[in-house]
Amino acid sequence: MSRPSDLNGPEWVQAAERNGPWPELSVVVAGIGVSGFAAADALVRLGARVTVVDEHDGTAERERATVLHMLGAAAYLGPGSTASLPEGTDLVVTSPGWRSDAPLLAAAAASNVPVWGEVELAWRLRDRSTPWLALTGTNGKTTTLRMLTQMLRASGLRVGSAGNVGDPIVSAVLDPAGHDVLAVELSSFQLHWTHSLAVRSAAVLNVAPDHLDWHGTMDAYAADKGRIYQGVESSCVYNVADPVTERLVREADVVEGARAIGFTLDVPRVGMVGVVDGVLVDRAFVDERQTSAAELASVDDVRPSAPHNVANALAAAALARSLGVPPVAVRDGLRGYEPDPHRAATVATIDDVTFVDDSKATNTHAATAALGAYESIVWIAGGLAKGATFDELVLGARDRLRGVVLMGTDRSLIRASLARHAPEVPVVEVTTTDNMAMEHAVRAAADMARRGDTVLLAPACASMDMFVDYASRGDAFAAAVRRHGDR
Repeated sequence: MSRPSDLNGPEWVQAAERNGPWPELSVVVAGIGVSGFAAADALVRLGARVTVVDEHDGTAERERATVLHMLGAAAYLGPGSTASLPEGTDLVVTSPGWRSDAPLLAAAAASNVPVWGEVELAWRLRDRSTPWLALTGTNGKTTTLRMLTQMLRASGLRVGSAGNVGDPIVSAVLDPAGHDVLAVELSSFQLHWTHSLAVRSAAVLNVAPDHLDWHGTMDAYAADKGRIYQGVESSCVYNVADPVTERLVREADVVEGARAIGFTLDVPRVGMVGVVDGVLVDRAFVDERQTSAAELASVDDVRPSAPHNVANALAAAALARSLGVPPVAVRDGLRGYEPDPHRAATVATIDDVTFVDDSKATNTHAATAALGAYESIVWIAGGLAKGATFDELVLGARDRLRGVVLMGTDRSLIRASLARHAPEVPVVEVTTTDNMAMEHAVRAAADMARRGDTVLLAPACASMDMFVDYASRGDAFAAAVRRHGDR
């Protein structure tokens, strides 16, 4: 494809699609992580001149750089490699965690060089006959994606499941086997760098303070989440209990005829999915919406059946139903779904005290949902707060707290909120940050717990101050619980 006569410079790049002028483009890929590597690999195979840069120079980065060199790309690693924009760059494809004020991206903006994320690149390269069902939210994204994928598969569709967790989207869209539908999970970071994304149906599960150290303000964070609704063709799925999600639908510019579909834990109104007498029901995608509803599944088919997870199931069902998936496939998909680790996972019951690993609760919204699922709790919390505050969380949970064990860099923030709003709740602080920290936390929690209580790891914070990730934190908790049981 030659350069269109009426387009030049950035306009020409913005028009590029799968069969576009890639051999004539010089593309810089910012970051050589999983999504950056996938983007660079795809661009090289399309014939583009590709340069990859990354400040990190570890073993994984070097291995990926070696592969890209073999494919014909240039790769520069280590400090200073991203300080400036290479001369002659036509396009920058950035990894999702990069902020717009990073020197390389700021230089691109100043030079009027387009900046896309890997998701934007994938959208440009997609097979246009394959619909996308996309979802985002502060919490519940991965669980909802897994549920949605199972529902789609139960209906006999070939499903590509990709995004923030799992395969990079650009790899999914270029899979030679092809898909009937793509189920896509998107983070606020990924959505920030999208420009032309316009999916078949989209859902925002919830919006609560998170990553404010990256986005700057709550409004900016919500606005990036809301990008998922732009250009939607069929259904904008929103959370009736979260007014922000409904506002984002109202503000979105969608295709004429696209519908707003609410999900609720209460009896649904017309045009919604919800719960009636322990049954998930649909009043949005049935022929006689005014007078009838379709039974989708039992609440007992949702595992775990905590309220926030039932909400996840309803959002997944709405997305699936928007594509014509029958009710029986919704039910079978939920029954076939296996919960991922570190999400409300019961580790053990010792002396009638249940120990639950919800290490994935890395922000206050997720921790609020976790705490709301149990009656009497010894709460293990703390880590990196990411700019969050904890007053509202403590106010909502204080009547359920038997005691609290705090650990991690920002534990003092939670302690201050407890002192203001729950001064009667006993608090133990674990000051050590070595391998024994979780051991001390579990032992202190077990000492405070009484029969019938739940010791809940729901940190409300990120893990990277003490652990590689939330999974390693959850693994450490589970190991400490098992050692406690062996005592």
